[in-house]
Amino acid sequence: MKNADIVTAIVTPFTPENEIDFSALEKLTNHLIATGSTGFVIGGTTGETPTLTNDEQLELYRKFVQIVAGRAVIIAGTGSNNTAATIALTNEVSQIQGIGYALVVVPYYSKTSQRGLLAHFSAVAANSKVPILIYNIPGRTGIVMENETIVELAHNKNIAGIKQCTSLNDISFIVEHTNDFLVYTGEDPQALSAKELGATGVISVASHLYGAEMREMYTLVDQGNVLDAASIMRKLQPKMLALFSYPSPTPVKAALAYQGYLYNSCRLPLVPLTSAEEDAVLAALELVGGHA
Repeated sequence: MKNADIVTAIVTPFTPENEIDFSALEKLTNHLIATGSTGFVIGGTTGETPTLTNDEQLELYRKFVQIVAGRAVIIAGTGSNNTAATIALTNEVSQIQGIGYALVVVPYYSKTSQRGLLAHFSAVAANSKVPILIYNIPGRTGIVMENETIVELAHNKNIAGIKQCTSLNDISFIVEHTNDFLVYTGEDPQALSAKELGATGVISVASHLYGAEMREMYTLVDQGNVLDAASIMRKLQPKMLALFSYPSPTPVKAALAYQGYLYNSCRLPLVPLTSAEEDAVLAALELVGGHA
């Protein structure tokens, strides 16, 4: 999976009737592969997974495997704050041929201890037929998985890596203290710096819109041309920040709808951007038009 450096945390398109829009998903997926995505997280935060039923998740994953058709790595979200439920869903998902990894979020709301985190992820890993990636995102879970805990879990042969949404210092520590462990930043503005620190790559929202630019940037890094890569990153950084100026994934969905890839819909409690908010986001993204 080390060649999966730009992993798009893909949105879940919905129809005007609020059903999953598989036609839009296929169109978007083909575009993302063509513009440099080498992997996908399906059913993650950006995919509005908390609003999907288990049956919807399983249908989404099965159909997504067919859409991707072996052209990219697939990581499926299976985590929750219920260890037994996480194990059960992970086992169901692991039976879908074509799912490479399960993304398991740090348990939210319960605010367990580091010892509890070790027990949770060890239990999921012990019962999963596919390798798992830890998803450490304190801003959403209310709990920080400490670096030492991550390093300890990295010794588990069925825990393959991490999506880390904290600081570059943490990325650096994890890279330095693990071996053959996939380390992804989940923060788009860290995409270049994390790569230079030795991370595998980025699990990205911005790649929905700027995949070609991000692919060029990573190619330049691999060629040792950091100055030109940095020039691309400087141009991308304000756009990446704009994509999180309102609750994600509402800004990226507005932009993708503007570009014709999907209907601009999300599920409650998320609501689409207002016309004024959409104008501001499209302007920041330097997309022409809007509701002016």
